[in-house]
Amino acid sequence: MNRKEILRLLLNQAQFNGFEFRRWFQSHVQPVWPGADLALTLLAGEGRHYTLLFSHEFAGCFWRTGSQMSFSVPSTTYPRVNSRGEVMQVTRKPFTRRTIKPDVWKYHLREMAAAPDPIVYVCRFLPAADQMSLREQDPAAVEAQAL
Repeated sequence: MNRKEILRLLLNQAQFNGFEFRRWFQSHVQPVWPGADLALTLLAGEGRHYTLLFSHEFAGCFWRTGSQMSFSVPSTTYPRVNSRGEVMQVTRKPFTRRTIKPDVWKYHLREMAAAPDPIVYVCRFLPAADQMSLREQDPAAVEAQAL
């Protein structure tokens, strides 16, 4: 699956939640609408996809408040000070979250910016059927095609 196809999957999820791709494209990329297919081709080339991924409008629709979205939160370990003032290591088990909290898109924008590959980060939140189609391919091939 190449970058254009991955962007199409991400865009479908955002449009399902109310994102208006044509209006966004005309106001942020170019005023002339070339059609959805050519617009995705343009965004897929030369790193221009980051314009879409880090757009507040796109993120707000992709991670819409209150929507039902199942995704796995990985395990994490962090230091915490207990009641006696001692620093303890807390380990959280991985869990599945099913609903989206208010303004969570801001959190995900920060996490996506810190992630080694923003596309891989955001693909974790696609519907299960779309994630399966991505996993069926060799992960190294998917990463190479996305670059």
